[in-house]
Amino acid sequence: MRKVLNINSDWKFIRQDEENASAVNFNTENWQEVQVPHTWNAIDGANGFDYYKGACWYRKEFVLDALQQGNRVYIEFNGSNSITDVYVNGHHLGQHRGGYSIFRFDITNVVDFGKKNTLSVKVDNTVVDDVYPQMADFTFYGGLYRDVNLVIANSIHFDLLDYGSKGVYVIQENVSNERATLTVKSKVVNDLDVEKKVRVWADILDANGKNVAYGAKDVFLAAGETTEVEIPVTIENPTLWNGKRNPYLYETKISLVSFNDTLDEITIPFGVRYFHVDPENGFFLNGESLRLNGVSRHQDRKDMGWAITKKEHLEDMELIKEVGATSIRLAHYQHDQFFYELCDKEGMIIWAEIPFISVMSKHELEGINAKLQMTELIRQNFNHPSIIFWGIQNEIQISGERPELRRLVNELNELTKKEDPTRLTTMANVMFVPDKDEYNYVTDVVGYNKYYGWYQGEAEDFADWLDGFHQTNPQVSLGISEYGAEGILQYHTNNPQVKDYSEEYHALYHEKVWGIFSKRPYLWSTYVWNMFDFGANIRDEGGVQGRNNKGLITYDRRIKKDAFYMYKANWSDEKFVHIASKRYIDRVDGQITIKVYSNCDELTLYANGKGIETKTSDNRVFVFENVELEEGITEIKVTSNQDGVILEDTARFTKVAEPNPSYEAPEEDKGGVVGNWFQMPDIEDVEVEEIEITDDVYSTHDTFKVLMENEETKAILEKYLGNFTEHPMYGMAAGMQIDFIASMAPEQFTEKMMYTLNKELTKVQK
Repeated sequence: MRKVLNINSDWKFIRQDEENASAVNFNTENWQEVQVPHTWNAIDGANGFDYYKGACWYRKEFVLDALQQGNRVYIEFNGSNSITDVYVNGHHLGQHRGGYSIFRFDITNVVDFGKKNTLSVKVDNTVVDDVYPQMADFTFYGGLYRDVNLVIANSIHFDLLDYGSKGVYVIQENVSNERATLTVKSKVVNDLDVEKKVRVWADILDANGKNVAYGAKDVFLAAGETTEVEIPVTIENPTLWNGKRNPYLYETKISLVSFNDTLDEITIPFGVRYFHVDPENGFFLNGESLRLNGVSRHQDRKDMGWAITKKEHLEDMELIKEVGATSIRLAHYQHDQFFYELCDKEGMIIWAEIPFISVMSKHELEGINAKLQMTELIRQNFNHPSIIFWGIQNEIQISGERPELRRLVNELNELTKKEDPTRLTTMANVMFVPDKDEYNYVTDVVGYNKYYGWYQGEAEDFADWLDGFHQTNPQVSLGISEYGAEGILQYHTNNPQVKDYSEEYHALYHEKVWGIFSKRPYLWSTYVWNMFDFGANIRDEGGVQGRNNKGLITYDRRIKKDAFYMYKANWSDEKFVHIASKRYIDRVDGQITIKVYSNCDELTLYANGKGIETKTSDNRVFVFENVELEEGITEIKVTSNQDGVILEDTARFTKVAEPNPSYEAPEEDKGGVVGNWFQMPDIEDVEVEEIEITDDVYSTHDTFKVLMENEETKAILEKYLGNFTEHPMYGMAAGMQIDFIASMAPEQFTEKMMYTLNKELTKVQK
């Protein structure tokens, strides 16, 4: 019978490459003692400094019981970033390229049973040209950051080398309220040197352990053969997996039996459901409309990086449940199996994706690694009912217009549909992809990463763009895969505006955007970027280095920002009262406005114990205006008597003579992530005239990448924009048109500046 032995404890580690470190007798006396999960970037990965990227080594000794001899032994890594070489007793077992999926090596022929064995692992998080991601707006933490196990199996077993999967797939052929027709497909391996006859037996158990269906098939396995076995089964009157309303799970217990001996057995939880997306009416689960109110999640945690445990996964899920989300986009890579299992149990609808993000390789044009990671993602997660959407790319258009990129995106979609025709494909287009672009017609449904109200325009611009896209593409099922704004708890203001980084603007932004989304049923999903702040080493915004601060909750998960409660008021049935701007304590005004987020029917405000006003609201936002502050401290209490239950929240404000200067973001950061890249000359005396721009000349219609590849146009850009390529985020903008960047920073790219650039650029022939 199969055994899984966890070997997370008692590792030796060194944060540098070491020649001959795989040798059995290598001296590790000065190496650090660590426990897995482990990353060497827990601190430097999110502090604004360049973090360590390179090869590091792990070593561990283990003993296998001599009684296990005759079985097969595998080493299993659940996540190691990003290129991993594995050695046992000095023998190189192989290399895995990619930082997020499960992978295994057969170590049977190199271990000594009953004796000490040495496991040596080299892990390298250097970015290389043929492993994804190439570049992205998050930190690539290096290390053995998920569990490591030894798996011991009979020589006849379900395939452990099938792209890291369990070798068993529960295929939902046809599911309805009356019947679920399934095929249990398994891959059976015979590592013996003789033919063997076995029976593959599949039992389907309900949530109470009762057998509701079963099937079996006898197979003859040639020596060294791997055989696919398909067993049809049917569940009559199934209980459907129905999202948060009823995340009902069955189990497939599948076993390999030879006469009276069970050689291998595994249990696969699964849920049966059916679904579709309608371009006019959004997502339907089991025939019923279900609004996908989504959040996105990165897996890192402050001072831990990616080396988190089940405790942190559980905390994240509880917070996502509290906000009331029905869907999660697990960005931008394969997440831990434990979290997918949580999603199954909690009824979350999942968008799972690979890190084919931002930039395609310049030299490896077949997408071999992207396709590998797609195959691993699907096969390892095929049985999770929570996963409805496979994501094939995120903002990959940043790398510019390339025919080989379009070809690869299409091939990834075809591969995904071949691997799993039972689910829907999707992708997240960068915001500058035109509405009529072919990218919008590749996958079953599509998402856009749009940041009106932060990187460009105003939050209100969402309405016109959404309706325009929907009118242009009525056959396309459209979702918003990312939207958000930075919110830093240090900063506060009475007059929130774009890029002030204040908690007030962060909350107001989400109020406005959610107000627009909630009125458009044709959106199949919307995903807040992000549920949690996360490490993004290239960032330096609002006085905070190494972080993306768009989360509804802080990086350490300790503080829920006001915007969290705005969504909770709209998404959750749990009644509550939350006073916004409680951290905006020092006030110079004699009268202030109190904003409250609540899903209660009626609220009453008290100031220093005195009842002031009672209000109702039709949008879960209660606004009490002209609330007087007394000298010193004024205590504000807001209460609700909801069905006989008293709910309340309290805030305290101090009246001061002068504004608190710490409430304002550093001046140099205002203008956002683009505004401070360029050293603009004074061109106020320029007279703007009309310029004809044709396809045979360069212009601001071209991308930075295209213009920087031509010496003449490069000189023009550097003349007017300075050394902008030295900015750490330039690489992400290289594939963008200057026109688009100008829309993100109109204060710098004025009409006169755009005229001046085009006047000179159009003189250069293509």
